Amino acid sequence: MNGVTSIAYLLSGVLFIRSLGGLSKQETAARGNLYGMLGMALAVGVAGVTWLISNGGTIGAGLPLLIGSVLVGSVIGGVLARRVEMTGMPELVAILHSFVGLAAVLVGVSSYLAPRAGSHELTGAAHTVAMVEIWVGVAVGALTFTGSIIAWAKLRGSLSGKPLLLPGRHLINAGIAAGIVGLAVPFVATSGPGEGLVWLLVMTVLAGLLGIHLVMAIGGADMPVVVSLLNSYSGWAAAAAGFVLSNDLLIVTGALVGASGAILSIIMCRAMNRSILNVVFGGFGTGDVKTSEAPRSGEVREISADETAARLRSARNVIIVPGYGMAVARAQNAVEDLTRGLREKGVTVRFAIHPVAGRLPGHMNVLLAEAGVPYDIVQEMEHINHDFASTDVVLVIGANDIVNPGALDDPSSPIYGMPVLEVWKSKLVVVLKRGMAAGYAGVENPLFLLDNTRMLFGDARKSIDALLAAVGKAQAA
Repeated sequence: MNGVTSIAYLLSGVLFIRSLGGLSKQETAARGNLYGMLGMALAVGVAGVTWLISNGGTIGAGLPLLIGSVLVGSVIGGVLARRVEMTGMPELVAILHSFVGLAAVLVGVSSYLAPRAGSHELTGAAHTVAMVEIWVGVAVGALTFTGSIIAWAKLRGSLSGKPLLLPGRHLINAGIAAGIVGLAVPFVATSGPGEGLVWLLVMTVLAGLLGIHLVMAIGGADMPVVVSLLNSYSGWAAAAAGFVLSNDLLIVTGALVGASGAILSIIMCRAMNRSILNVVFGGFGTGDVKTSEAPRSGEVREISADETAARLRSARNVIIVPGYGMAVARAQNAVEDLTRGLREKGVTVRFAIHPVAGRLPGHMNVLLAEAGVPYDIVQEMEHINHDFASTDVVLVIGANDIVNPGALDDPSSPIYGMPVLEVWKSKLVVVLKRGMAAGYAGVENPLFLLDNTRMLFGDARKSIDALLAAVGKAQAA
């Protein structure tokens, strides 16, 4: 049976790798999700059969509990997935990461209190390795759990996006980390099951506090990176739990998630011209902090939907920049209708996607794919930024920080140094926005005062519907 289990786990691992490969492109994302679901279904099924065989085929009270927990979890996950809005997806992802961290903590503590058969007889180096596995698994799990809860609260708006920058915060983090490492010594030195429980619980509290403090010190502008980083933490927590349970598939799967999350975080930090260490420990992203109050030259100029539609109809090249405001207004389908209408009139329409647009990596790509926007006209920042200078009209829909010229020319700006979409180089920029409020990073945007910028105020969906109606009316005439 061990050989069959190993083959099944290997096949699950291959499916998970194919899933990650599929998710790297919009065209293959649906297939990637399917591979992931098949891999997880196979893994859960094999684990259940293996458990049943290891118990001599006796059902007992354990199997109904196992099946019941899987069914309850599946129902809850399915209901949440169907009900959650795309604007709530970042919070959902953060809270799911917390579940993985909590699971790692529970696995580690339970494995310590009720070790597998024969593991309590381990001595010497084998005993040390087993205790370290439990220690690391619980530590990473506790940090992931509390950090994800704080990220969820910040994304939800229950906590302010302003970073909590305590005096000597780096020394505090270093002290907590030293305590976590130091407490491992008396824990590993214990021999009997349960003797080191106090050390383990104290360490769990310290790791949880470290997770809270680390994420509290990170501001609104960096929350997309934090979500990706917590995804990596959850993977390493799962891998640590796999070592504790001697489960090869859990180790491989956790390592895949941990490594891919870390790589994505690094890619996003490079796109923001930031060091990942600076994001985690520097408290970048000021949420509620404003730039200097020095007066800026220029004035806000409004434009009507009819005038905007006329400029769109006469344009040869149009670029649309979607942001979180488009998701809030649920305007993606109306945007797709407008795109199709303009393309039918011979206008070249493309979409420019910033790596941290929205509050989750790939947020805008998913919204546009959901609305049916062709993949080939959705382009990343590095591929389209140089085209703004030859663009007639740019529509900025609910985006703010990612089109802020202050990131390039204002050293006093908290987002200074972050590459942005250089929309101001186009002939005309039309910003669809409810009002003049600052973006998620809390930074004022001088783009709104430039001579070639016009503001179309109102709900993004209603504004797009008005543009669509005006374009269609002119087309019919």
